[in-house]
Amino acid sequence: MHDNLKIGLQYCAPKQTLTQLAGKLASLKAGKLTTTVIRWFIRRYGIDMNEARNPDPAAYATFNDFFVRELKEGARPIDEDAQTLCHPADACVSQLGPVTAGQLIQAKGHTYEAVELLGGDAELAAQFDDGLFATLYLSPKDYHRVHMPCDATLRQMIYVPGELFSVNPLTAQNVPNLFARNERVVCIFDTDFGPMAQVLVGATIVGSIETVWAGTITPPRSPRVHRWDYPADGEQAITLKKGEEMGRFKLGSTVINLFPKAAVEFVEGLEPTTPTLMGSAYARRLNADATVADIAQA
Repeated sequence: MHDNLKIGLQYCAPKQTLTQLAGKLASLKAGKLTTTVIRWFIRRYGIDMNEARNPDPAAYATFNDFFVRELKEGARPIDEDAQTLCHPADACVSQLGPVTAGQLIQAKGHTYEAVELLGGDAELAAQFDDGLFATLYLSPKDYHRVHMPCDATLRQMIYVPGELFSVNPLTAQNVPNLFARNERVVCIFDTDFGPMAQVLVGATIVGSIETVWAGTITPPRSPRVHRWDYPADGEQAITLKKGEEMGRFKLGSTVINLFPKAAVEFVEGLEPTTPTLMGSAYARRLNADATVADIAQA
């Protein structure tokens, strides 16, 4: 199919309806039919089931159960260097680089605003001015649980309603403002080096976005922005360790990280199209002895 036609169809297709239907089908317990679909998917995308905690396709009651399958222990070693951040997901780097004048690169010739990505909060977006961002695309073959790049405490979660365009590379190159117009869940964490955003972006036929602390965020889908604030300490604080699971997608999508100015640098060799494995080295702190206040004044 011609690329222009593929893009054009996305504008006119009933994306919400298709996504709801896909979600219902993926949650059906259809016995042998479910197993047949799972086996086809494994062959189609070359999935290595030897990495799964349960490698038997027939063990999954629904396609969703298979899609968010756990990996066996040790399949993704977590980089143990305390000054190194690890990749949050099995993915492919779409884009990465500096946040310049509040803008992030979507694809060649396309930029979008951090403030729009983060739900319209200018004060929040300003915390990442002159920092770094990375966009990681999870393809259908990938492991679809999302983990923590570093130790962090959850400060805020923001649900931002939006479209459900595909987030594959072709769409990123052709649909302006893609990641700031699609539905997404923005998670803001406090870390030893300052704030960190981890944004889970929805897409066509992504049945749901979930977090470990709140469960399913979407569906149902809301027409307005929702914000949840969390305490920094005490029994109600949500603190996650480096490498711990923080969320998951039922069917594929994208993770976007934002880091503050002068806090981290990406590891050498990380660039667009680079494949990533959860737990491997992602970025390193620039000044391990700097405090959050030092970084803010940099």
